[in-house]
Amino acid sequence: MHTTLDSANDVVTGIRFPEGNRWHGGRLWYSDMHTGEVFSIDPASDAGPRLEATVAGQSSGLGWLSDGRLVVSAMESRTVVAVRPDGTTEVFADLSGIETSLLNDLVVDEVTGRTYIGAFGYDLYGGEELRPGPLYVIDQDGSARLAAEGLVFPNSANVLPGTRTLVVSETWGGRLTAFDIGADGSLAGRRMWAALPEGVTPDGSTVDAEGAIWVCSVDTGEFLRVVEGGEVTDRVDAPGRCAIDCALGGDDGRTLYLATADSYDPATTARTHAGRISAVRVAVPGTTR
Repeated sequence: MHTTLDSANDVVTGIRFPEGNRWHGGRLWYSDMHTGEVFSIDPASDAGPRLEATVAGQSSGLGWLSDGRLVVSAMESRTVVAVRPDGTTEVFADLSGIETSLLNDLVVDEVTGRTYIGAFGYDLYGGEELRPGPLYVIDQDGSARLAAEGLVFPNSANVLPGTRTLVVSETWGGRLTAFDIGADGSLAGRRMWAALPEGVTPDGSTVDAEGAIWVCSVDTGEFLRVVEGGEVTDRVDAPGRCAIDCALGGDDGRTLYLATADSYDPATTARTHAGRISAVRVAVPGTTR
């Protein structure tokens, strides 16, 4: 499949910077990163988005702990917050004592309930020179420890279905990097999972039932389905847009939700509110829940 965003149907419009796309409980969940708000929506309903939580500063990755609580990456406070049933939040993990840069996306390992989260590694918005960043693992009690370091802007991550393999996007490294997940949550066996085409800057991602990864290229405006080794099998072009994140969902797992914006500069998105989430149909379903 090779198509463009023009063929997609809009699901959500008028937002700033849609991040953390997840399909959960029959709904599409997402962060509007530049407002700190978290929403969910039933795309089959006319009810529109429902505000689920708000964090101070910017919000990013979303996941669900073993006890069912939603957790959110609160980037600026360098915490992961858990959302109570009434929508208020409490700190689940505080990384501010071990990390000075902004936190990024996260994934919860459904097998163990542990959370993996990356950090920028440097002050992107302040124009600081690029430095590699870390990846942390958070145990179910909220304690955090270093899992890997030296990643070039660690971003989204996926546990490949039926495996104990974690694959992480290195945005400015232009690659997907794999690790073996140990029984204690530690990561070992670091290796290149896929070198991406020149210029591709992998941001958000989602994994399908065949273990291929749909990855978003924020700078080139592309959504690519990549298999281990780097072959690109499918593509959705979003010319003139930042391709930010994606999620597979819908009743049969074959709807790919595509999050885009006109810029990743918060000052620009505050003015334009041009972010949106669109949907296309794909051949291989995701592993929905």
